[in-house]
Amino acid sequence: MTGWHVRDYAQDDLEAVIRVDAESRPAEEPPLFPLADAVTALQNLHPAVVATADDVVVGAAVSRAEGDRAWILRICMAPEWRHQGLGSALITALEHRLFSAGVRTVQAVLPEGGTGAAALHHCGFGARSGLVVFEKRGPVSPQAVGMLSSLGAELPRGGLWQKVSGMQREKRLIERRLVLPLAHPELAAQHGVELPRAVMLFGPPGTGKSTFAHAIADRLGWPFLELFPARLAAEYGLASGLSRRFDEIAELDHVLVFIDEVEEVAGARSGADATAVGVVNELLKAIVRFRGQDGRLLVCATNDVTTLDPAFLRHGRFDYVLPIGPPDHTARTALWESYLTRSGAEADSAVLASASEGFTPADIAHVARTVSQFRFERTFDTGTRTVPTTDDYLATIRDTRPTVDAATAREFAEQTDTFARI
Repeated sequence: MTGWHVRDYAQDDLEAVIRVDAESRPAEEPPLFPLADAVTALQNLHPAVVATADDVVVGAAVSRAEGDRAWILRICMAPEWRHQGLGSALITALEHRLFSAGVRTVQAVLPEGGTGAAALHHCGFGARSGLVVFEKRGPVSPQAVGMLSSLGAELPRGGLWQKVSGMQREKRLIERRLVLPLAHPELAAQHGVELPRAVMLFGPPGTGKSTFAHAIADRLGWPFLELFPARLAAEYGLASGLSRRFDEIAELDHVLVFIDEVEEVAGARSGADATAVGVVNELLKAIVRFRGQDGRLLVCATNDVTTLDPAFLRHGRFDYVLPIGPPDHTARTALWESYLTRSGAEADSAVLASASEGFTPADIAHVARTVSQFRFERTFDTGTRTVPTTDDYLATIRDTRPTVDAATAREFAEQTDTFARI
């Protein structure tokens, strides 16, 4: 085997460097800097060197220099040239060019046992102990950003799951049934757990079904895409629009798709006209296609599950049918505490929780907002700030009609007994 020759990288070497990088034996852990970063550095003419043998590129070292500091992005060698000192030669040549350009500190981060680790030691690089590399990956690939934008999808904002106050029973159910298997698919597969693909949330208005859908997407780190039947109907016709939209969704890697008030497009077909029947049929077919792909979850919501077409809720279409009811006393207390803390109120959350039985999270938010607005206006008018009291909230509670009255509560309980699948 002949020796090698180390020289500066030339633009014609790009394809060869990518080939050698693919051949180089990687450690089990992926490199900190992806190949795309190295390619960008090469295209922008950051210092880099290659080694050739018989005019064939057999190794490369690529850096990115910023001021007096540089990072080594890549050290790669063809397998047959490893353990012959080539790595040390590449690093020595690269650091000479970096130091000549005014760089004072050269750093490299490699997986344990990664290609070039031994060479870095031989070249006098010291390993810094006690460091931890923190990493967070974006929820979507750069290629998907444009499509998500055109579809009107939202990227997760972060922290929304933690901001859902109260409703601990529902949060735990959603966390265990949906989030855990989707966030840990390999572990789920080891236990024979099939990943959920579609879930129906039902309950009275204002109980937080839409909020939970957003929070699930946030918890998973997936984009959130809401489908609006009226908009699809206006643009393409509803049946055609649903088919078209789900075909576009199939191109995405990860996404949570949400359809609110799904009874508008999946109502009972008995006595329905041909158009309505066609819409339901198209949505059922779309769900079947949707379920055939990983990395996606369909969340539908309805205020009245009895209005849905029976075929819509059959096993094999929706994995779970989850009731989202009004908060119990414990959940209402937690909700009140979150609003009282925000406003600096001097009020008893337990008393307010007892007085607001039947109130949904939306009802409690309305009362809290009303009291805060009143106190704000009074401070503005008088110039003296006073904080809300328990009596302030109780007075507003008495003036507020709860969303869930006794009849609605009975209906929800009956629907839960009949339709819930948890």
